[in-house]
Amino acid sequence: MRVAVLTSGGDSPGMNACIRAVVRIGLNRTCDVVGIHGGFQGILDRKFQKMDSRTVSRILHRGGTCLTTGRSEEFKTIEGTKKAARILTEEKIGGLIAIGGDGTMRGLAALQKYWDGKVIGAPGTIDNDLFGTDFSIGFDTAVNNALSAVDKIRDTGEAFSRVFLIEVMGRHSGFIALHVGISSGATAAVIPETPTDLEAIAARIIKGRELGKRSVFVIVAEGDEEGDATEISGKLSKLIGEKCRVSVLGYIQRGGNPTHSDRLLASRIGAFAIDCLLAGTTGVMAGEVNRKVILTPFEDTWAKKKEIEPWMLELMEDLSG
Repeated sequence: MRVAVLTSGGDSPGMNACIRAVVRIGLNRTCDVVGIHGGFQGILDRKFQKMDSRTVSRILHRGGTCLTTGRSEEFKTIEGTKKAARILTEEKIGGLIAIGGDGTMRGLAALQKYWDGKVIGAPGTIDNDLFGTDFSIGFDTAVNNALSAVDKIRDTGEAFSRVFLIEVMGRHSGFIALHVGISSGATAAVIPETPTDLEAIAARIIKGRELGKRSVFVIVAEGDEEGDATEISGKLSKLIGEKCRVSVLGYIQRGGNPTHSDRLLASRIGAFAIDCLLAGTTGVMAGEVNRKVILTPFEDTWAKKKEIEPWMLELMEDLSG
């Protein structure tokens, strides 16, 4: 079988490890493997590259994606999806593995309506918001990148006795914020999944000050209902009677060498995905739940809500001070 692999949407550390696994396992199974550059738009632009073992050497440790990525407005149209299906057929591609987030899974679901080839997704997003996997490729690295930055900001907070609001990525998901909040010893983490009580957070900050706490920091998911870190800073400053500083971590969370956990997860999911595809499986995302690789129908990956575990919220509350 001729199999293609692409990355789509936002890049996440570990995508290269997943690509490498798909290519090398595919070659071991006597497949002809093709890389598609630039996501789904790469299909429309016919940006195909024949892959061999050497094309994926020395990429395991690198962030980003060797196939590049992007978002395609053309592919989102019915005409664009049909065109992609036609091109894949003309290129004699029998299966496609796409690594990305919910937009990627939606794209694959749309494509399979017009194409007879097999399609499987792999969860590559730092937001960790896809149902059907405990952790997505890139999440662990993003948390560690953010945690490293928070630890450095703490030094300034201690030196000047300041309150910092540190914004992390997560427009619709608070997984990064909550994991960083617990792991860094933050006073609070505000996330989209739960109501944010700024008065309660202010009372906690004031109490900490009274007990002699020099540095205070709150982790803010960018999609919280009270606003981003800058907006929340203005509200919180009035409540506590002192200026809150803001630090937006931004894209540094998505960069850098993937952690051991992300390399291992990506390699395992990539290998599982190509084997499932060659066995005739289609219309699913490969993931890992309770350390077992599983398959989840595309629609479930975005239609079913991945919940924040209650114990994490309770632990965040109990440990703050």
